[in-house]
Amino acid sequence: MKNIFLALLLILICSFKNIASTNAEKIVGKWMALEDNNLEVEVYKTGNEYRAKIVWFDDSDDKSRPMAERCDTKNPDKKLCTGKIIGLQVMQGLVYNADDDEWHGGQIYDASSGKQWNAKAWLTTDGCLKVRGYWHLEFMGQNICFKKVQ
Repeated sequence: MKNIFLALLLILICSFKNIASTNAEKIVGKWMALEDNNLEVEVYKTGNEYRAKIVWFDDSDDKSRPMAERCDTKNPDKKLCTGKIIGLQVMQGLVYNADDDEWHGGQIYDASSGKQWNAKAWLTTDGCLKVRGYWHLEFMGQNICFKKVQ
């Protein structure tokens, strides 16, 4: 009887761990910014952290400079200013917290300003991925909402 109880307990613990892992993976994939539909990022997992890179952006503001040729010219690290915007890692360090079903502890990079911010992310009930960029204090920040495209 004791062995059956222990086996059931072990199965239950493993099930909860798998559920938490599944929830954590929900942000993996390609996401389109909702505000202007002008930015698509791909969120992926590396080790225990989640990162995102730019896979597409609207370059209609200056047709003489196509998307594939644009570089990270605003980067404060001059060695990185020649790096392409496409493929640029813009989010890193997010770690899933099952207790509040959110991703915390990350940084987000804004290539248009060259600034890096603290970041957290969560999924809304309608499937929107909200990413909040802030400077030290969460209430002093901005959200951007993404819809999954794949």
